[in-house]
Amino acid sequence: MRVADFFCGGGGASEGCRQAGASILAAANHDKLAVEYHELNHPEAVHFLQDLNQMDFNLLPDYDLAWASVPCTTHSSAKGNRHQPNFDESRATAWAVVTAAEFNKPKAVIVENVVEFQKWELYPVWISAMEAMGYKATESVLNAQDFGVGQSRVRLFVSFVRGKTAIPQIVVPGGRIKTAEEIIDWDFPKWTPVHKEGRAQSTIKKWEAGRARFGERFMLGFYGKDLGRSIQKPVGTLTTKERWAIVRGDQMRMLSRDELIEVMGFPKDYILPKSKTKTAHLLGNAVVPAVAKAVFEHVRDHIQ
Repeated sequence: MRVADFFCGGGGASEGCRQAGASILAAANHDKLAVEYHELNHPEAVHFLQDLNQMDFNLLPDYDLAWASVPCTTHSSAKGNRHQPNFDESRATAWAVVTAAEFNKPKAVIVENVVEFQKWELYPVWISAMEAMGYKATESVLNAQDFGVGQSRVRLFVSFVRGKTAIPQIVVPGGRIKTAEEIIDWDFPKWTPVHKEGRAQSTIKKWEAGRARFGERFMLGFYGKDLGRSIQKPVGTLTTKERWAIVRGDQMRMLSRDELIEVMGFPKDYILPKSKTKTAHLLGNAVVPAVAKAVFEHVRDHIQ
C-alpha cells in the first residue's frame, strides 16, 4: 500500500507503516529539520517543506492512504495554549486533511492527535466534512505502553475509510508493559548533584517529595506539577523539550539521547540528529512507530 505522510514530524508514522510493508511515497512538513531527517530515512519518498494549508496536492504522486499527525499543541489541555502565537492557524491545519482527501481521494486517511482534539468546537463539523465525501470514521484511543514501548503516551487515532460502514475499533494487544527501569542506563557517566548551585527550589521540593514516595531511584518531571514517577512504570509522555529526569539518590540527570530513542521505540539504525536537543524535538513530534504499525495494519486489513 502506498502512503503519504502529512505533518511527518519525527517520522514515526512513516517508520511504522514501512515496517508493516507500506511504500512511503511522499512526506510533508513545515519544519525544515523534520523534512531533512525524514528524507535521510526515507530517500525513496518525494518531500515537501510546506505549510499544509498552502499545499498544492496536485504535486503528490498517487497514494492509497494518507497519514496526518496534525499539530496538537493548541488542542492539548495545557493552560495558555489559546494565547499561543498562530493559535488559529495551527488549529486550522486539520482542514488540510479534508482538502487532501477531496483532491486525492485516497482509500483511507488516518489522523493522529491528542485526545483533547475531540473537544475542539469544530470537531463534529470536521468529521461531517469527511463523511460528506464518502468516508466513515472510527475513533480509537491508544496508549503506546500497550504496544511494547516503555512510554505512557495516549493518543487519538481517527481512521477514515471509503465505504458504507466504518471499520471496527483497534483492539489493544495484551502483554507485559515495559518499564522505565528496563531502559535507564544506571551506569551512565554524567550525573549532577541534586543540590548543586543554581538548582531551582521547585526542583528540590519535587525531589524531596519523590524520594519520600518512591525511594532512592525514580523519575522526576522537570516541567509542570508532576512530583515524580515510579521506575516500575513506563516513562511519561515525551515532549519536544526534555522533560524527564532520572534520580539516583542525591544525583540526577535528564534522559540520555539513546534512552529517548528507546523510549519512543525507534530502531537503533534510524537516523536522528547528534544533538540531543534536536533529537528530543523530533521525537516529541513523532508517532510511536509500534503504534503506527498496528494502526496501519488494522486499517489496511479492513479495506483490502
